[in-house]
Amino acid sequence: MADTAAWNTYSHQNPGRRHVNASGATTWFNWTQYADHGPGAEILDLAPASVVLELGCGKGGNLAHVATLGHRAIGLDISPPQLAAAAERWGELPGLELHNAEAVAYLEETDEKLDAVFSVFGAAWFTAPEALLPAVRARLRPGGVFAFSHRPAIEGCYGCQASYINRSEDEDPLVVKRWDYEPEAWEALLAKHGFTSTAASLIAAPPGPRKMGTLLVEARA
Repeated sequence: MADTAAWNTYSHQNPGRRHVNASGATTWFNWTQYADHGPGAEILDLAPASVVLELGCGKGGNLAHVATLGHRAIGLDISPPQLAAAAERWGELPGLELHNAEAVAYLEETDEKLDAVFSVFGAAWFTAPEALLPAVRARLRPGGVFAFSHRPAIEGCYGCQASYINRSEDEDPLVVKRWDYEPEAWEALLAKHGFTSTAASLIAAPPGPRKMGTLLVEARA
């Protein structure tokens, strides 16, 4: 599977989610790169007992929260160590499923009808949109939500970009591809592939020294 080594390396560097957040909750949904900041699972607009798919679920923190809300929460990731960590911590939650799979391949092979698809700094950022968007659109129920978040694009650097995952000082970093666009470009791409109610907006960073916000993209089938 493409980029598996890079994401396995990332898994060993990423400590995973805290056990309790600032409000004392043991599961929560976080779209941004900052702790206890931004909107939550309400963005997905889920009816009771929905079927929800996360693309690039990593160690499963957001997916686990969706499961605790009473939904069927399906998570994909291409990294076995990421999935192993997710299973160790969250695997006993009712409704939670984990699959070692690439996003487009899974979407094209499954016959699931999905109420929502989401990705938080995950596969929606690291998969060519011309392949991913029609695959997502085909699996969503009418009116279903597709939402994803990632860092905003650097001005002038749009389309396919290189993203680096560092290793030891004696090893070259591993390179993965990501796709960066301005909000208006994401909206146009989604509309091109049959999505409606497209909206892309910047969530400002919390007060403090770090000023980079988070791009949140939303659309409906």
